Amino acid sequence: MTTRLFGEPVQRREDPRLLAGHGRYLDDLGPGALAVAFVRSPHAHARIRDIDVTPALDVDGLVAIYTWEDLPERVGRALPLLIPHPALTHGRTAYPLARDVVRHVGEPVVMVVATDRYLAEDVCALIEVDYEPLKAVVGLEEAAHGAALVHEDVPGNVGAHLVQEVPSAAGRGAAEAIEAAPHTLAFRLDIERSASTPLEGRGVYARWDGTDLRVYSSTQTSTSVRMAIAAALGLPLPHVEVIAPDVGGGFGVKIVHPWPEEILVPWAAMLLGRELKWTEDRREHFIAAAHERGQVQHVRVGFDDDGRVLGLDVTILHDHGAYTPYGIIVPIITATQLLGPYRIGAYRVEFSAVYTNTVQVTPYRGAGRPQGVFCMERTMDKIARYLGKDRTQVREVNFIQPDEFPYDQGMIFQDGRPLIYDSGDYPRMLRMVKELIGWDDFRPAPGRGIGIGCYVEGTGVGPYEGGHVQITSDGRVHVSTGLTSQGQGHETVFAQIAADRLGVPIERVSVVTGDTRRFGYAVGTFASRAAVMSGNAIALACAKVREKALRIAGDALEADPADLTISEGLVHVAGSPAASIPLSTVAVLANPLRYAFDEETAKATQFAGTASPDRPPVAEGEEPGLEGRGYYSPIRSTFAAGMHAAIVETDPLTAEIKVVRYVVVHDCGKLINPMIVEGQIHGGVAQGIGGALYERMAYDADGQLQNASFMDFLMPYATEVPRIETGHLETPSPLNPLGIKGAGEAGVIPVSAVIASALEDAEGIEIDRMPISPSELFDLRGG
Repeated sequence: MTTRLFGEPVQRREDPRLLAGHGRYLDDLGPGALAVAFVRSPHAHARIRDIDVTPALDVDGLVAIYTWEDLPERVGRALPLLIPHPALTHGRTAYPLARDVVRHVGEPVVMVVATDRYLAEDVCALIEVDYEPLKAVVGLEEAAHGAALVHEDVPGNVGAHLVQEVPSAAGRGAAEAIEAAPHTLAFRLDIERSASTPLEGRGVYARWDGTDLRVYSSTQTSTSVRMAIAAALGLPLPHVEVIAPDVGGGFGVKIVHPWPEEILVPWAAMLLGRELKWTEDRREHFIAAAHERGQVQHVRVGFDDDGRVLGLDVTILHDHGAYTPYGIIVPIITATQLLGPYRIGAYRVEFSAVYTNTVQVTPYRGAGRPQGVFCMERTMDKIARYLGKDRTQVREVNFIQPDEFPYDQGMIFQDGRPLIYDSGDYPRMLRMVKELIGWDDFRPAPGRGIGIGCYVEGTGVGPYEGGHVQITSDGRVHVSTGLTSQGQGHETVFAQIAADRLGVPIERVSVVTGDTRRFGYAVGTFASRAAVMSGNAIALACAKVREKALRIAGDALEADPADLTISEGLVHVAGSPAASIPLSTVAVLANPLRYAFDEETAKATQFAGTASPDRPPVAEGEEPGLEGRGYYSPIRSTFAAGMHAAIVETDPLTAEIKVVRYVVVHDCGKLINPMIVEGQIHGGVAQGIGGALYERMAYDADGQLQNASFMDFLMPYATEVPRIETGHLETPSPLNPLGIKGAGEAGVIPVSAVIASALEDAEGIEIDRMPISPSELFDLRGG
């Protein structure tokens, strides 16, 4: 077995257990727990006049019913606004249970606890809520018009307004640069709503023993849920444990914390002294979780004869739904990541985030980047079409060059730090993707077109992540980190890092994530940050363990630690493998013992003769055991990049759209595991094809979601996703020890832009809104 594993395509270690059905998801836990269900609003906007629970009180098996008025002040207060921002002047969050007014279909109004879920649902059906319907605000134009208000105290429905502007090198503003440009264009772009829709919905299971509260949640951020619960319930943090079991997907929707259920279920468990569990059904997820993507963009651009962008002005109207629990991160990312791999002469971006009576908007895989890339890549295609140039030529003349890194775009990113690209080679990436798709040899034909899209993705956002590594007396390595896993392959890649750094077989490494009992300080899994943040933290922890192991082994072998190396779980003198000591023995020697528990630990007892009588058993400044803890906190984000290209065919009669080829070239710095990176890209592209051609949240004028089930919400099957061809470019990041960048969202980011580009090439019709259906394409053809 090799112990040099960084960069190797190691098979996912999680898969045998999960594929054999041995996963432990939220609903697999607590089989004897009481069940929770919710009465949810059937109205998009209404005043609650009265709640009558009397008809439900005689149901056998009912345990409790709670409305907002039953909640103690600390529990019933509005949920936290997680990321404040000066531009978010009218941030609003929901109450755990609706207080006086409901603002979207699906908002929780009453909580029911019963002996099983069937009874709980029956009780919900018997509870009578008297609503006074109010005017629903649906759609960006209606919200911006401001004739009706989602929140009575938010003028014009505008929760946030932000302008960022970067002048040209000559000091010109965007408006002046555009006016002075040889050529100008102005147009509107639209992106509709979609949603994460993970295979497993949300869920919470809680139990209270009178002193300590243990909560299991299907979450992307167990440590943050822990802190939120402790704050809401007034518990000391050490008496709250939160564990993310196996999580069946997240894609962003499970980063929100706390969800109302994450407060209400633990609170009721404490109050009743019983175990409680709630698992979300599919309709609940559609109408009560979170959505994303909806934007209208107005673009003005000025450019020269070569297609070089001299000035760009973008005004964005962003749909934030009924509440802003996650702040304005999504439109901030759109506004900043819109710039992509390009050096823009002068740039001005303005966005308004408006409230509507629809499900709240929080990050969904890509998190504002698909909208920004759609805007910039459509702009590049329109410039090329106007000038009669090849679309790749226009992109190339605008690229940031390899010798210009680090490149400061002059803006503030979502982490509050400057938007400075750390590394990349965009011209080389373009050559690679063109060769992979056969761009120069492609000949368009009616109904057959080729498209391209480029993007830069900010990854590895702070503030920090940590890792703990311990080698025990059996020679096994135990790794723990606070962030959570939802299928990304963390158990594999983190084990690869530890095995590589410590010189042990990967089979000897175990990894635990998302358990606050094992690691209490973390931020969470989102924004393509897990490998960058926890990967580097684990590497730093391994360095501490390795240094201590070599020092202890040096004493045992009477050798200079600088002359020692570790491989196959043995510490030995370089060039002399016979002079060696197992890491298991080093772990024993690191923990001086009074008592022998087995033959191995006897080597560390007081009469074993392994310790010097002239030194204390545990040296000053040392701790017993062979373990280390490391934290990685970056100065700013690192920036991955990629370019996608596709060939599409359209049916001349039905306007059916088929993606026949799809290629990706991606740069996420040094690859830990190429196979897992490819899996992330493939899954992202599939999700992106769904967002480009199928998935949309169809609200009617009254705020009713018309397709809140998998019978009506269209998704691509395997038959709609072509084989994805990939190429990798490695430009290591100088910002972190491992030289890595994130990859988790890369596949989804440019897909709508790529398919729009290819469709436009196939049809000769401008494509300015996504997703697009065959019927919409048919209408664009003129029927």
